[in-house]
Amino acid sequence: MIDDVFVFDLVVHLHDMSEANLLAGAPWARHVRNMSLGLGEALRPLHGDSETFDRRLSAETMGRMVFGDPPGTEPTDIAMAQVVPVFDWYDDWWAPVDLQAEFARAFPGRALFCGGVDPGFRGVEAALEHLEWQVIDRGAVSLKFYNGHVDRGWRCDDEKLAYPLYERARDLGIDVLQFHKGNPFGTENLEQLHPGDLQRAARDFPDLTFVIHHLAMPYFDECVNIAARFPNIHLALSATVNFTPVRPRLIQRQVGELLATVGADRLLWGSEAALAGPPRPYLEAFMALQIPDDLREGYGYPQITKDDKRKILGLNAARLFGVDVPDSRSGTGNERL
Repeated sequence: MIDDVFVFDLVVHLHDMSEANLLAGAPWARHVRNMSLGLGEALRPLHGDSETFDRRLSAETMGRMVFGDPPGTEPTDIAMAQVVPVFDWYDDWWAPVDLQAEFARAFPGRALFCGGVDPGFRGVEAALEHLEWQVIDRGAVSLKFYNGHVDRGWRCDDEKLAYPLYERARDLGIDVLQFHKGNPFGTENLEQLHPGDLQRAARDFPDLTFVIHHLAMPYFDECVNIAARFPNIHLALSATVNFTPVRPRLIQRQVGELLATVGADRLLWGSEAALAGPPRPYLEAFMALQIPDDLREGYGYPQITKDDKRKILGLNAARLFGVDVPDSRSGTGNERL
C-alpha cells in the first residue's frame, strides 16, 4: 500500500538514555528517562516482543529500523536524524550530536543530519561556534531547537539569545529551522513550550522556514491558528500520528482540522523512531486513514486524498530540502483512495 509512495521521515532520533549519560546530581533524571521509555513501551503491542527499545541507539540499529536489512526493504526512503539539545537530565544531551552525525555518514544518500544548539547551555557565543561546526564540519542541513528548560529556558523570539542563531544559520545556507513545542521531556514548565513565541520570529525572518514539531500538544488549537496565518510555518506530525492505530478518532479529528485550516502542503511526516519503534505500522495506519463522514459533515473537514498523503509523507519535506523524488514515486494528480 505504501510501496509507490516516497517517504521522507523528518524525525528519527538516535537517543542516549543510558545510565552513563544521565546527568550526575540531576534529581529527576531517571524519572524523566523512564517517562521517555514509557512511550516506546506503550506502543510495543504494534511491534511485537522483538523490539527492545534500547536506551542507547547505534547507527546500525537505526538503519535496520528505518531502512531495513538490507537497506531498501523498509518503506522509508530518506530519514533525518535530529539532535535534541536537552541538557537538564543528560550529560551529552538526549539525542547527541555525534550519534546523529554518525548515522548520516553511515547511510549516504539515505540519511540527513539535523544539528541542534541551545543558548542556555553555555551561552550564545558557544552556541554560535557549535552551530557553525555542526554545519561546516558535520554537514548539518537543518537545526533543531528546544527552548524549555528547568532553569535556563528562553523564548524563540528573544533578539539577544535566539535571533543570532537564526542569523548565523541563514548566513551558512540553512533556511529550515525546527522547534520542539509542547510535549515536555520532563519536569520543566509546560508553558515555556507554547508555540506563541514563533509568531514574531516567523514575522521577523520571512525568508526562513519554521517547523513546529508535535503539533505543540497540548496547544493544538493555538498551533493550527499560528500555522494558518504564517506561510513560512510548517507543522510536523511527529509523535502524534503514531497514535493512529491506537487512538484513531483523535487523529482523524486532528488531521481533518489540519487539512481544513492549514492545508496539506505544509504538513510533514516524522516517525519518532527509535523511541516509538520501527515506522512501518504508523505508515500503514496513516495510508489507511480516512476522515469519517460524521466529522466531515459536522466540522466541514475535507476527505484526505492519496495526493495529500504523498505530500505529507515525503513530497513536502523533499521540496524543503531539495531532495529529488523519482517520477515513479511522486504520484499524479488528486488521486483518491
